[in-house]
Amino acid sequence: MIDTVALDPNRHVPGARQHPRFADTLHAEWVKLWSVRSTRWSLALLFLLGAGLTTLVCWAAADAIASGEAGEAAGSFLTWGLIFSQLTALALGTLVVTSEYGTGMMRASITAVPRRGAIVAAKALVVSGVLFVAGLVTAVAGYLGGNWFLDRAGVGLALSDDGVLRALLGNGLFLAGLGLFAVATGLLVRNTGAALTIGMGLVLVVGQLAYALPGTWGEWVAKLLPGNAGGSVAMVQPFTGVALAPWTGFAVFAAEIAALLLAATLVFRRRDA
Repeated sequence: MIDTVALDPNRHVPGARQHPRFADTLHAEWVKLWSVRSTRWSLALLFLLGAGLTTLVCWAAADAIASGEAGEAAGSFLTWGLIFSQLTALALGTLVVTSEYGTGMMRASITAVPRRGAIVAAKALVVSGVLFVAGLVTAVAGYLGGNWFLDRAGVGLALSDDGVLRALLGNGLFLAGLGLFAVATGLLVRNTGAALTIGMGLVLVVGQLAYALPGTWGEWVAKLLPGNAGGSVAMVQPFTGVALAPWTGFAVFAAEIAALLLAATLVFRRRDA
């Protein structure tokens, strides 16, 4: 006699899980992130560029800042290396997604975790968490190194000074946001070169060129672009006066990232791996 219950593919087997828990998916993404050497290289480069270049530019500009020849306040230089550490944050977020498409790992991931939204959420949490910590550590190291030279020139800033702690925390938040931006772009484009070009072009190139647009509308376009809107929270004092208030800009940046991630998740759910 045939056991029809045993042949039912939808039957419930005691002790068996139909889908992995989100904690399992999160752990898998964490393991995948740290199993490739590019992660360590990216984070090492992020630290060297962010902290190293901040220290270097403060050393080089300290006397000019003190004499007024620099034309900028000391606070503008304390997170200067962020300009370059953005590159590695974008690269890391992109590779987390596009490397899986390149190797075919994405098909295995989807097979193991059929709920694709859980994959996106796990990648987003892992990437943003790692980049937040890396950005915060880098910003603190850059502040300690750069402010040492500024102090010697009599223009150093204390942690209690207006905007300093916010900028250090903001570095972590901004780099985490850039990582999410790159994850979303990678899901939409699925090609490393194309995703990096879009991310770096929009954040670093278009964001700067937009300041050259004429009139009030050009000023607002520049303010609202992701790199400019989000970057203001990571600066003690911006080099340009044309910027949104730090937390206002970050709120705009967060809304843009959320919208892009939502679009990427919807496309990821409907498209073949």
